[in-house]
Amino acid sequence: MEERAVLVPGRAQRQPHPGRGAAVHGAAGRRAHHRGQRVARGDDLAAPSHRRPHQAGGPLMYVTTTDGASIFYKDWGSGRPVVLSHGWPLNSDSWEAQALFLAENGYRVVAHDRRGHGRSTQTWHGNDMDTYADDLATLLNTLDLRSVTLVGFSTGGGEVARYIGRHGTGRVAQAVLVSAVPPFMLQTPDNPGGVPLSVFDGIRAGSLHDRSQTYKDLAAGPFFGGAASQGVQDAFWLQSMASGHRNAYECIAAFSATDFRDDLAKFDVPTLVIHGDADQVVPFSVGGQASAALIKGASLKVYPGAPHGITDTHKDQLGADLLEFLKG
Repeated sequence: MEERAVLVPGRAQRQPHPGRGAAVHGAAGRRAHHRGQRVARGDDLAAPSHRRPHQAGGPLMYVTTTDGASIFYKDWGSGRPVVLSHGWPLNSDSWEAQALFLAENGYRVVAHDRRGHGRSTQTWHGNDMDTYADDLATLLNTLDLRSVTLVGFSTGGGEVARYIGRHGTGRVAQAVLVSAVPPFMLQTPDNPGGVPLSVFDGIRAGSLHDRSQTYKDLAAGPFFGGAASQGVQDAFWLQSMASGHRNAYECIAAFSATDFRDDLAKFDVPTLVIHGDADQVVPFSVGGQASAALIKGASLKVYPGAPHGITDTHKDQLGADLLEFLKG
């Protein structure tokens, strides 16, 4: 069947809200390759560790990056850690079904809000994949998470790939890419099957003209493929509007124009790739199919007829597949 791309217009701290006015640095904009500020990498020992620096039921939890940004995270359950990276322009709430299911099945689930999204600091700069990956490294290092299963949905899959590319797999036991943007979304001379630049320019134009309506149109159309209730669509809109305007705008370039092919070549842990073959946001041939072919030993699981937003439309199936992979 024909694929379509239809994208319409280092310390843990407790604080009541993300820090504001932090000094920030990093690349941003529409470049094809983003290079953000690196963070200290810490040790890469792989021995399991499940300790945490706070008590359940305490204040909202954040880690602080080297440039002063506060990254909000949830920390549910206990056991071997699973870290969830969310999609654009959402936040960690988008993982709530999987986070609850996995925590109830004996895993410690950590899900963070990417900088500029949700409850994390809306930095002016640093809206690029290198910085996102370094923020993820700060989270793993600060919480001293080891033998981690990294799970990335959509843009979060790019974050996971770039983390492995920049920081290696010393703390990582497994990786999962769900409806993910790697290996490379943008159509270029050496990626002729990618999505045309005009599609992403349309999202940028819609974001500047009326981003609220753009998010509603995305939820009602290609993101869920008409398979989500009004409540789920409303939750998508609510999370999207919680993102910073500039952060979400610049993230369009981060997820569409970043080339992850070299990052995927560095995957050396068991990897599961899950993708719907009716995905209208990251077409199957551009995303999951291509990534599985580039990651040595990767397992590919295709959801027939599934849209992009399978964390909601196929949440039971996705939870079961994640649990099976974790136990494998």
